Amino acid sequence: MEMNRRGFLHSAALAGTGSMIGLKKYAERSTRISKNGKLNVAILGSGFRGQSHIDLCLRRNDCDVVAIADIDEEMISRSQSLFQKHNSKMPKIYSDSPHAYLELLQKEDIDLTIIASPWRWHSDMAIASMEAGVYTGMEVCGGFSLDECWQLVNCSERTGSHLYFMENVCFRRDILAVLNMVRKSMFGELIHLEGGYQHDLRGVKFNDGKTAYNSGVEFGEMGFSEAKWRTKHSVYRNGDLYPTHGVGPIAQMIDINRGNRFMYLTSISSKSRGLHNYILDHPEGGNSHKNASIKFKLGDKVTTCIKTSNDESVILHHDTNLPRPYSLGFRVQGEKGLWMDVNQSLHIEGKSPSHRWEEASSYLKKYDHPLWVKYEQNAIGAGHGGMDYFLMHSLVEHCKNNEEPPFDVYDAATWLAITPLSEESISLGSHPVSFPDFTRGRWTERKNDFALNDRY
Repeated sequence: MEMNRRGFLHSAALAGTGSMIGLKKYAERSTRISKNGKLNVAILGSGFRGQSHIDLCLRRNDCDVVAIADIDEEMISRSQSLFQKHNSKMPKIYSDSPHAYLELLQKEDIDLTIIASPWRWHSDMAIASMEAGVYTGMEVCGGFSLDECWQLVNCSERTGSHLYFMENVCFRRDILAVLNMVRKSMFGELIHLEGGYQHDLRGVKFNDGKTAYNSGVEFGEMGFSEAKWRTKHSVYRNGDLYPTHGVGPIAQMIDINRGNRFMYLTSISSKSRGLHNYILDHPEGGNSHKNASIKFKLGDKVTTCIKTSNDESVILHHDTNLPRPYSLGFRVQGEKGLWMDVNQSLHIEGKSPSHRWEEASSYLKKYDHPLWVKYEQNAIGAGHGGMDYFLMHSLVEHCKNNEEPPFDVYDAATWLAITPLSEESISLGSHPVSFPDFTRGRWTERKNDFALNDRY
């Protein structure tokens, strides 16, 4: 049963210290750099995504990872091996209970919190971190309720603490090149955009070169890594469970929450067959397997249509339980042409051959974003083709200067809200449902400065 976040956090109050103590602790800081000239970083959730963040922090000369909160002993051990690899001081481990992060926030002198826990814990941890006055980086997911989204907004506004929503796809090289083209009006006024999460996740597993862990047939307590918690969402929920990889880049191109906003959406879901068939057909599964009788609520293909205040249309795709190649399915279409990442092609009226596609590569090279041109070498070896370097650099630099992040609490709330809104729309027979205005009207005055300076 979902715990009442507001009630829990109010009663816990950072293990009895009270949130205002944390705020006072940081109130006089104009920057977030500790006495040793580095940021003190805490990692809440040290699974494979958390380990990636640890590795990137330890590569930098302006970060010390001083504490980790997690209850998974194997993941903690894997994280500690990263400190050995980098010859770094071992962090303090908080692992006594799922709520040990509250003790961490009370006891440790933290400048930056990075949350990479299972989805269920993201908002709880983010709210606790902001209540403690800590600059908070929160990994992406889908929201559970609109109330949860409002709690994040209200907490940030009440405490003055910043929430950086860590959507790394906004930094993908081709995405930034296309954003550059959009800002140069290569496609004219934008009309329609698409994106999504289209990734075969039936066999949730991990292979570290030594051991191949479960097949995806087992999940929950019998699972490993994400299979412990992610597959369960497909059992109980039906909506766009993971919208932000698609919507984040789209939001930058049409200035969502900065002169434009999402007005309403409607979602439709297909039947559910993929996970059930996977269990039946897998050598480790079969009709007699205990999971063969589970009925999965999540439709194999969820399609969400969004209308904006500036009259663009947006389509988001969620497709994780059927066989398919990986693709986020981006499409950026304006009055003068379009780009699609599925076929790596574009068409620009007056430049492309009539009614024909052109390969996008020459355009992407010509309009390569200045940030990638400047920092390409720094990004070598970073995850997801290097874009994780840009995400971490942006997070750290904004934290050091205690600045409003490019993807802030209002963006987090808006993008997270797509999940509960899509669930509601599907349950109502694809009826349109309205987006709350989490900015409380400030979207008309805010400006989009993403990727316009060296801090991104």
